Amino acid sequence: MRPEDLALLNVPGSVALHGDLLLVDVARPDPEADAYRGGLWRVPEDGPPVRFTFGERDSAPRISPDGAWVAFLRAGGDGGDGGAPQLYVMPTGGGEARPVTDLPLGAGAPVWAPDSRRIAFVARVAEPGRYGTEEGVGAAAEAPRRITGLRHRTEGVGFVVDRRQSLFVVNALADVPKPVRLTEGPYDADSPGWTPDGEHVLVSAPRDLDGESLHTDVYAVPSGGGAPILAVRSAGSAEHPVALPDGDVLYLGTEFSGVDAVAHNVGLYRAPLQIGGDGDDGTGAAGTRLTEEESVDCEPLPPVPREDGVLVAVRTRGAIELRLVPSGSADAPLEKLVPVLGERARVKAFTTCGERIVAVLSTPMSPGEVVTPDGALTDFAGSLPGMRPLREITAVSADGYPVHGWLALPEGDGPHPVLLNVHGGPFHQHGWSFLDETQVYAGAGYAVVLPNPRGSSGYGQAHGRSVIGALGTVDADDVLALLDAALTDPACDAERVGVMGGSYGGFMTSWLAAHHGDRFRAAWSERAVNAWDSFTGSSDIGWFFAEAYCGPDLEAQRAMSPLYRADRITLPFAVVHSEDDIRCPVEQAQRMFVALRRNGTPAELLLFPSGGHELTRGGRPRHRLQRFEAVLEWWSRHLS
Repeated sequence: MRPEDLALLNVPGSVALHGDLLLVDVARPDPEADAYRGGLWRVPEDGPPVRFTFGERDSAPRISPDGAWVAFLRAGGDGGDGGAPQLYVMPTGGGEARPVTDLPLGAGAPVWAPDSRRIAFVARVAEPGRYGTEEGVGAAAEAPRRITGLRHRTEGVGFVVDRRQSLFVVNALADVPKPVRLTEGPYDADSPGWTPDGEHVLVSAPRDLDGESLHTDVYAVPSGGGAPILAVRSAGSAEHPVALPDGDVLYLGTEFSGVDAVAHNVGLYRAPLQIGGDGDDGTGAAGTRLTEEESVDCEPLPPVPREDGVLVAVRTRGAIELRLVPSGSADAPLEKLVPVLGERARVKAFTTCGERIVAVLSTPMSPGEVVTPDGALTDFAGSLPGMRPLREITAVSADGYPVHGWLALPEGDGPHPVLLNVHGGPFHQHGWSFLDETQVYAGAGYAVVLPNPRGSSGYGQAHGRSVIGALGTVDADDVLALLDAALTDPACDAERVGVMGGSYGGFMTSWLAAHHGDRFRAAWSERAVNAWDSFTGSSDIGWFFAEAYCGPDLEAQRAMSPLYRADRITLPFAVVHSEDDIRCPVEQAQRMFVALRRNGTPAELLLFPSGGHELTRGGRPRHRLQRFEAVLEWWSRHLS
């Protein structure tokens, strides 16, 4: 795969199913227009997919319970890709799509009510006078923000203190649809779901409706208006509530206290749903965990109940598999969950209708296809040029701990220059899914090593939490152990090795360059955490994340910060960042770059003028292309 092949990526997102109607949204980056394009496609049981909508970018299809209507989001309208997404509805038999919302900041994904008329969704609402709500007043001329809380902005959105996410309900079939705002206050409502009687909408919201809380609970909001009612009190977090006909509710959640909200496996829970009825004391029901905390880590996709159990997506050893939690389960370990599909792949979305199961599945060779347990239904990826397979490799770390990862080799016998690419997180994983970076680097002639060291997800909660208070220790040992295992392959050139990564991977790149610089020819550190002490006060999550991983002591944070070891880095070093990154603010790059240059290190700073933390995955297509070109130019200079 070449950098310019980004334009060939057709990436399926979510799926909707009712009877024989199966819809999927498909997006593609368009570097020439510097935008993302895409629409809804109908996937028949036999034959190729057929385009269903023709907007600039349509997504999030949802079919009404009676099968008569499709609701979806349309971004840009007549203005192309730049407009906020709005809610549209059209008949399933085809016809003109009509707008349902016209909100200044756009609308979230639709959720149909049981009556097939009303739709619930969340949307951000600007305070008066902000974000273009006052005619003739631009953003630079608005009044100053008065901030009194720590959770006042978030990556991918910006400031949220003055544009909270609220729950809305709208009669989509009315002659003139008028969305009604149901929640209002200093908190965000999220992941709405209807009760079977249509009287309430369940949402995930911060504990006690306090926007400062890291804990989330399930609240029931009367669909006709009224104050939110606490329905479920979680043991830490509660997301994606799904009300059941028998009066219970399913949700995904974690268990933690204080600021210790990191590296916890997400589990499936079930709780009684009592909304102002007998036995409701106003404190909220407590949930029962149906999956084992240590071995089962659910991907944050809404659970889907069936007669024989509940379908969930589970992260395991680099895969995200669709598994069935059998009826009657309690604290079930991974081996008790029935595999449905997704072995050596990543389930990105899934849905059911009756006995039929449909999912979007990504593999190392494909960004995504629509599949059933019996096989693939689409070929959106087509024949992408120069795709290379992944090969599993294992190693033993310095203390005897097993390490798992992958190696992608380019065409030819080699020996090839090697790129050690560390993932972000750290509670994340490389694995059996499409990664355009791996394919581009392998296509350019590099062997790519993809480690999942301790701290990664998918190997048990203890594995993920083993780096808390110990960043740069066992995780660094694991990464180097897997690199050594890869270098035993004669196709890999042990004399030409580079290290790279983003976010936590950028941290690890900086750390390895400072402590094991003799192993590498050069380094590419992107959107990195380099200094935990300043990250605490500058990142959107820094106020709790740094303490959760490093502890509250400043000296301990500095001991785990590559910036304070920058004097040990002598190899060529690329510092790469986006100006609008809120998760790892640009000061992290600037401080490292200045320290390296003052030490005489041959360092370069590549600074993108827009885009946030997710530039490499969802940033402007033109920037993604330019970044690939810069990466390949850097390695051609230092590993040729």
